[in-house]
Amino acid sequence: MATLAISPTLLEKSQAAEHHHAPGDFAQMDDAAIMLELRAGNMAGFDYLIQKYRKPIIHFMFRMVHNQAVAEELAQEVFLRVYRSRETYRAEARFSTWLYRIATNLGVNHARDTRYERTASTVYLDEVDSETGTTPDLADSTPGAESNLLRNERLEAIRQHVLALPERQRMAVLMHKYEGMDYKQIGDVLKLSESATKSLLFRAYQTLRGKLKDFI
Repeated sequence: MATLAISPTLLEKSQAAEHHHAPGDFAQMDDAAIMLELRAGNMAGFDYLIQKYRKPIIHFMFRMVHNQAVAEELAQEVFLRVYRSRETYRAEARFSTWLYRIATNLGVNHARDTRYERTASTVYLDEVDSETGTTPDLADSTPGAESNLLRNERLEAIRQHVLALPERQRMAVLMHKYEGMDYKQIGDVLKLSESATKSLLFRAYQTLRGKLKDFI
């Protein structure tokens, strides 16, 4: 995986800036407070946020665009937008929610602009939903080669059907199952109420169950 690059101008500013907190201090601060440090001119805070969120954002973008190089480029753009927004940032929502909203918008716009040919991405929906206590798809506990074959077929079907979901449903499923985001966080990203987010995910999982009925 290529290293996420930030423009030389930003790096020079980072090296020249006077730090209000040493880098080690950021581990004791929440992300919103670090962004406020960045707004005040502490470039070390920007470096810390990149190190903390670089891999998760690249992974998230990859699941949207299905191309590693493009995912890394879009992740870089996410962080550049974070930097450009530093002076207007307001800690009204969790930093991670704000960050994933930027990433989601970039990924959706990229898919629309390029009419990306989607390929299968890995989506695992066997985990029990901590909020509902249910599993969205089937869990196969039968041992042996037949079990492995069935699981592979099921996962391939899941990948295809998740990618075929309407845009908001697909994004909600990816955030819910991959990023471990709760209903409120997903709603904040998609600008939906918590109840609307629950309904969105319910419809998405109902669709997936219907499409996967042959595996029941």
